[in-house]
Amino acid sequence: MLEGYTAYIVAGASTTLKIALSSLAVATVLGLVGAACRLAGQPLLNRSAEAYSTLVRGVPDLVLMLLVFYGGQVAANSLLESLGLPAVDFDQFIAGVLTLGFIYGAYLSETFRGALLAVPRGQWEAGWAYGMSRPRVFLRIVLPQMIRLAIPGYTNNWLVLTKATALVSVIGLQDMMYRAREAGAATREPFTYLLVVGAVYLMITTVSLLLLRALERRTSAGVRMGEM
Repeated sequence: MLEGYTAYIVAGASTTLKIALSSLAVATVLGLVGAACRLAGQPLLNRSAEAYSTLVRGVPDLVLMLLVFYGGQVAANSLLESLGLPAVDFDQFIAGVLTLGFIYGAYLSETFRGALLAVPRGQWEAGWAYGMSRPRVFLRIVLPQMIRLAIPGYTNNWLVLTKATALVSVIGLQDMMYRAREAGAATREPFTYLLVVGAVYLMITTVSLLLLRALERRTSAGVRMGEM
């Protein structure tokens, strides 16, 4: 069916999955930092995090990817030249991961912020009443509840991020979409390869959804429906 391009497409699928998981890790860190800044009570941190979230959510993913890859490379090399250092080329994989992580970090910051605000204030106060420090209250009492509340939004963002990995092909990274386009052009059967890519994406998102739903059920065990 794939006329000798099976291994070629599988290698692209592996790259796509690596990009998605690496981007999710970056987005999770940025999301937690962004949520913390929004709730820190410091005007500068709050406004900076809000501006980051608003800017990213208001600009198309493709535009941001091109800006980071091309504009970021120009800016970095201009800085290096001003310091008398040689110019560098951006690694396409790293550029793709950082861009997607930067984009979806903004979405996850809102997810984490909403989950944290949904934890009743009384949970903090109960921990303090037992003489626990603020960090300990957060780690032992608040964080587990926050994770449970954040999982649905986290799941949605992961599914969207996974599909957005197709955008990295525009910067020349040989992901699954890039390889499918090349194979389709070589065999003059682009529709066949696009169907295969669509099926692989569907498989990844379906398995992810099942795993994350299982995690959600596990973290919600023993929680009354009225509290969920």
